[in-house]
Amino acid sequence: MTAIALDRPLPAMGGFTLTYLRIELVRKLRNPRSILFTVAFPVLMFFIVGFQTLDVPLTDTPLASGGVSVAAYIMVSMAMYGTMMSATQTGASVAVERAQGWSRQLRLTPLNPISNVVVKMLAGMMFGLVAVIATYAVAAGAGVQLAPVQWIATGLAAWVLAGAVFTTLGLMVGYMVPGENAAQITSLAVVLLSFLGGLFFPLSSMPDFLQVIGKLTPVYGIGELARSPLTGDGFDLGALVNAVVWLAVFIAGTVSFFRRDTRRG
Repeated sequence: MTAIALDRPLPAMGGFTLTYLRIELVRKLRNPRSILFTVAFPVLMFFIVGFQTLDVPLTDTPLASGGVSVAAYIMVSMAMYGTMMSATQTGASVAVERAQGWSRQLRLTPLNPISNVVVKMLAGMMFGLVAVIATYAVAAGAGVQLAPVQWIATGLAAWVLAGAVFTTLGLMVGYMVPGENAAQITSLAVVLLSFLGGLFFPLSSMPDFLQVIGKLTPVYGIGELARSPLTGDGFDLGALVNAVVWLAVFIAGTVSFFRRDTRRG
């Protein structure tokens, strides 16, 4: 009798396919609560925090002499916040998959853990793009004015950097903790990091020791890069290193916890 080979050839790119990515996106887009939260929350925060203070519209209040408005600065921050919140919700969906045994089923396939992380990271980032578009569209309608390059540069930075870093944070938490706790932990982490990282108010208003801690958070690095086209401070290499290091840490943690959770016994 002819022996049957049990080894299957490894798929190209570790099993990454556009079909798998499309499935992840459709799952997210079919959740009306997630869509409402992603679109409504950062827009509402922009109006509460950044549209008007007392009787003076912040769209008419410049950051500095001849600079952009305070509202534009807050617009970028709120778009970042919406992106981070929507991106980290990926962690909650992963935790549900774990509870249902889906992640162990995936581990029985030739799908590479890194490819699985990349698919979910891209899906989370694309979902986070909705938050940026919604916040920017409402801010533009409210009177925020920027040069075309500023709209594009700030939007891309807020989306790509915040989406990538915080999607991987959500994934890491989703593979690390039980399903019922993932959403609460990721939401709390985003709020805490946003305050420490100076997303809602300048770090200079904090005590010195909190300023030191805040500058080490991923929110600080991403925020400095995303808002630099508005402030004219120029490219900050340290902020880029901050964002890249945190992204690497979260990816490594996600892959490690994914392998631990789905280890073949």
